[in-house]
Amino acid sequence: MIPPGETIGILGGGQLGRMLAMAAARLGYRCHVFAPERDAIAAEVCAQHTCADWADGAAMAAFAADCAVVTYEFENVPVAPLTALGGVALIPNDRALAVAQDRLNEKRFVTDLGGRLAPFHLVDTAEDLDRALTEIGSPGILKTRRDGYDGKGQWRIMTDGDADGVAITGVPLVYEGFVHFIAEFSVILCRGADGAIVFWDSAENTHKGGILDRSVVPASDGVQAQVGAARDLAAKVAEALDYVGVLTLEFFATDDGPVFNEMAPRVHNSGHWTVEGALTSQFENHVRAICGLPLGATALTAAHVEMRNLIGDAAEDWNTILADPANHLHLYGKSAARPGRKMGHVTRLGW
Repeated sequence: MIPPGETIGILGGGQLGRMLAMAAARLGYRCHVFAPERDAIAAEVCAQHTCADWADGAAMAAFAADCAVVTYEFENVPVAPLTALGGVALIPNDRALAVAQDRLNEKRFVTDLGGRLAPFHLVDTAEDLDRALTEIGSPGILKTRRDGYDGKGQWRIMTDGDADGVAITGVPLVYEGFVHFIAEFSVILCRGADGAIVFWDSAENTHKGGILDRSVVPASDGVQAQVGAARDLAAKVAEALDYVGVLTLEFFATDDGPVFNEMAPRVHNSGHWTVEGALTSQFENHVRAICGLPLGATALTAAHVEMRNLIGDAAEDWNTILADPANHLHLYGKSAARPGRKMGHVTRLGW
């Protein structure tokens, strides 16, 4: 157990790290963020910021020396430099990072655990893409195996002819067939070091332009009927990885049951509603888990909860948002509003 008063290291300086640090502070911990960006918004609420390149072993070792435990706020932290952490525990472990950082590894891992996925095919060459279209057909989505998020690194191929305009440049890719789905939903769990698992209610998610727009709890009846099977798979993933902390799996609800889409070994945008909408937020339970504290209850605090992302200049409507007393506004402190950039979110509780 790591008692309050100790320092938690956070790899990554974005809004998820910011909200983790705020939850940790309420429990009496100080946080030290490691992020290459000088304007890392997580650093604004942390006791210390190491601004250094991921490959800077000396900086990473000095950072680790100040921390009782280290966690991460996004899954694209380079794994190799983490050896410089030495004996300081990285929680969740680096195996979870290695699986989640590569879409092909992730798909194979979940398939081996019995999960249902969209048909997929490895694409390294133009010939591979031709074979994928022959075996799977179109429409489909071509994705980079690494570093893609919020719709980045993705190309929709609606007909076989659309593939003619795609340049295969040597970046590892994977092609996925389209899934005809009723709705999208997420399963968010937290697993303690003792193996205990708690789940939050599954939110039904709506995306626009590949970016999460809204998460609503409770989900529709069609989604809720599939949550049990999805939770079973999520628990298998957590146990197979010996995972500690918050883990998110995204699913499509289909006529034939839940289809796994992707996983995130971290707190997740579709769980932001838990700050006001659950007895214990995903951020607080993540801190509890990595520090060996008892996990908190996850029941709803309201009959209806809706979280809406504030993308680009939508965050400038803060005054109107706050005029509704049921709204809870979170602005991330980012300096510039750009199209597609998450500037904040608003959660509305309803009875």
